[in-house]
Amino acid sequence: MATSATAGMEGDVQREPAALLASLRLTPCPLTNPEIKHTKIFINNEWHDSLSGKTFSTYNPATGEKICDVQEADKADVDKAVKAARSAFSLSSEWRRMDSSDRGRLLSKLADLVERDRLYLATLESLDTGKPFLSSFFVDLQGTIKTLRYFAGWADKIHGTSIPTDGGYLSFTRHEPIGVCGQIIPWNFPLMMMAWKLGPALCCGNTVVMKPAEQTPLTCLYMGSLIKEVQPTAGTVLKCCESFVGKLIQEAAGRSNLKRVTLELGGKNPNIIFADADLDLAVEQAHQGVFFNSGQCCTAGSRIFVEESIYDEFVSRSVERAKRRIVGSPFDPTTEQGPQISAEQQRRVLEFVESGISEGAKLECGGKAHFSKGFYIQPTVFSNVQDHMRIAREEIFGPVQQIMKFKTMEEVIERANNTEYGLTAAVFTNDISKAMAISTALQAGTVWINCFNALSCQCPFGGFKMSGNGRELGEYGLREYTEVKTITVKMPVISC
Repeated sequence: MATSATAGMEGDVQREPAALLASLRLTPCPLTNPEIKHTKIFINNEWHDSLSGKTFSTYNPATGEKICDVQEADKADVDKAVKAARSAFSLSSEWRRMDSSDRGRLLSKLADLVERDRLYLATLESLDTGKPFLSSFFVDLQGTIKTLRYFAGWADKIHGTSIPTDGGYLSFTRHEPIGVCGQIIPWNFPLMMMAWKLGPALCCGNTVVMKPAEQTPLTCLYMGSLIKEVQPTAGTVLKCCESFVGKLIQEAAGRSNLKRVTLELGGKNPNIIFADADLDLAVEQAHQGVFFNSGQCCTAGSRIFVEESIYDEFVSRSVERAKRRIVGSPFDPTTEQGPQISAEQQRRVLEFVESGISEGAKLECGGKAHFSKGFYIQPTVFSNVQDHMRIAREEIFGPVQQIMKFKTMEEVIERANNTEYGLTAAVFTNDISKAMAISTALQAGTVWINCFNALSCQCPFGGFKMSGNGRELGEYGLREYTEVKTITVKMPVISC
């Protein structure tokens, strides 16, 4: 899950290419042919082959060529991993007895090591995901480091409260770790999403069994070596195995023992542009909100609602901006957009494009595969999109912008909320009263006003409806990783 441009977490990725190029003097060059250092299963700070001997291949999406083979975990490996994580969480374990301030120092040291190896990790992330190196270095790695440091600061600040009760009792609460946490990492922002999940889990004193995405496992596996360098006895497990679906996970948890589940399941997010908005700002933010990371963002503002009086101009400017977008090699410093993650994802996005054309939307630009090698797609813009069309209702997860027209605020609120998702939304207007009114009416976990994807470690992130449950990041994110216990003591009667 992830983002296009953020304040404080993800750097300056919403600037025009010229401004980005000006920052290149601060950017190291990516490594040439980086060594693939870790491809095995990481359990109890040791590297293991899979018990079955199975492997799978990971591919460079910019070329379609195989990078390497990775050990594939199955049920037996998962059982082995959970057993190790449970042992690391036992009451007598070093991890369980560790002071909370020491846990914070370990997370802070992990952030230091990520900073130390930032160039290698950014290169590896771009090789495995196809995203531009500039984004990997300034967005993914910066977000990873900031997230780890943020939760390191929380480690010794998680505490309960004393509660006034009737009678001669003293009651207070404790926030205790929940135990072994299973975590599944998506392929679009593997390293940063790992930090979003690993940081709060370890901060609260839990142990972790983590499944990196099989499409992009390499940076997460390398993190295992950094965890071992930080703390030889930490209870973290990294393994790669088959994909899961969020709804199936929720159902399985309910059938077993009602395990606590936090899910982020995507979105079809509205971006509402009023006639009084700063049009230059709105066009660029809307562009980045859709096309960043090749459109492979659950936060993507792909349903763009534009007020009728500025609709034609907005479409014209958006098409011109899309045509200027630089698509190319992840390691070319001028590249704004890399490939889709796989041939299957490329095929899926192009099917959406064909459905848009067949249902009557106007294809303004793009709509085809790009280059003969790799899984690239041209930046694509549709106008005259209607709410019933498939491209307006389903998450495309690709570089496809859909622009729709509205007349009134009441109309656009109803249409924006007419979706099974509710992850994010955005509003562009110079009328702050209008902005605040519409932000309260939108059914979304996050609403941005005159910005897009302004994510921060300090703010909770999550969705309404089918976009998931629970929250990540911020103080709210810690709640997913602790149990609240009430302790009541009968106080002795003191006579004077």
